[in-house]
Amino acid sequence: GRKYRNRRIGELFKMTYKNEKIGAFIVPTGIGASIGGYAGDASCQAREFAKHTKLIVNPNVVNAACFSGITENMLYTEGYTLDSFFKGEINLLPSNNNKIGIIYDKAIPQDVLNVHINTQNAVKTIYGINIAEYIITDEEVGVEFYIAEGGVSVGDVKNIETLGRACKKLLEKGCEAIAIVCLFEDSDEDNENYADGVGVDPVGGVEAILSHYISKHFKVPCAHAPAFVDYSIKPDIVNPKASAEYITPTFLPCILLGLSNAPKITTNDNQGINISDLDFLVMPWNSLGSTPVFESLERNIPVYAIKENNTELNISKNNILKRSNIIEVETYEKALNLILES
Repeated sequence: GRKYRNRRIGELFKMTYKNEKIGAFIVPTGIGASIGGYAGDASCQAREFAKHTKLIVNPNVVNAACFSGITENMLYTEGYTLDSFFKGEINLLPSNNNKIGIIYDKAIPQDVLNVHINTQNAVKTIYGINIAEYIITDEEVGVEFYIAEGGVSVGDVKNIETLGRACKKLLEKGCEAIAIVCLFEDSDEDNENYADGVGVDPVGGVEAILSHYISKHFKVPCAHAPAFVDYSIKPDIVNPKASAEYITPTFLPCILLGLSNAPKITTNDNQGINISDLDFLVMPWNSLGSTPVFESLERNIPVYAIKENNTELNISKNNILKRSNIIEVETYEKALNLILES
């Protein structure tokens, strides 16, 4: 059965990956990262790492609207689950062909919903992804987003509990991973900076709130894609880093591709990947104030701080007390070379 299959996948993976380095490649969401702060623009760097190592990535690294940078050697893992993994609370159990359930916000107008249903059907038909069910929330979710004073993307969710009720129904029907699509009002702010490749993704921060909620309460792989009332495609030329989001009316395909093979969450220490198995962590150089960094340093896991990736944050090696395992490197390419040589 499915449970036995997943257990065997985890056991076999546990035996085989020991001869291969395994690391985490993280670019936090909504902090204006110069690489990975737009639409899948850290994918090229992550894919190079994944050619040589097993690589845990957060969705922000590879999500690119109708495209995805995900590869078979990557483990697509949402932020709250990442924190739990780094704390040693859970293991990541490799999986494939997950049965995906999709939650749609009741606030989404019918024409916008139809575009997304056509999209999910296209992804299912072309890639053979196991999209099992979709459900519409019983109430509107109520998403608001904005850029805070420090230049970081933040937001509020008025009725997040309606997502929980929908998720529970999908899990009861056998779904193993959850895609979330909520209505986002078109931003009142002029977003030219983002289109030019120098701004902050205005929706990233509140997207993290939505996915963290599902991860925390239901312990399943999940990811979020926004839906906008205006789904027209604008013909303006934008920066290549943001371009994936300007040629499609829906951002749903990338999360479905990621969730299809996203690792399951287990507390069984005999299965999957434990924090003790991690060989390295790669982060933008001045976004080091997070659980993955602090937990890695406590466990003497090398943290490679990449100086070519700048963010709106200002937490670098100099701000960390226990910093002997932080290795500042100019580029991702140089970091990969150091990792492979170690």
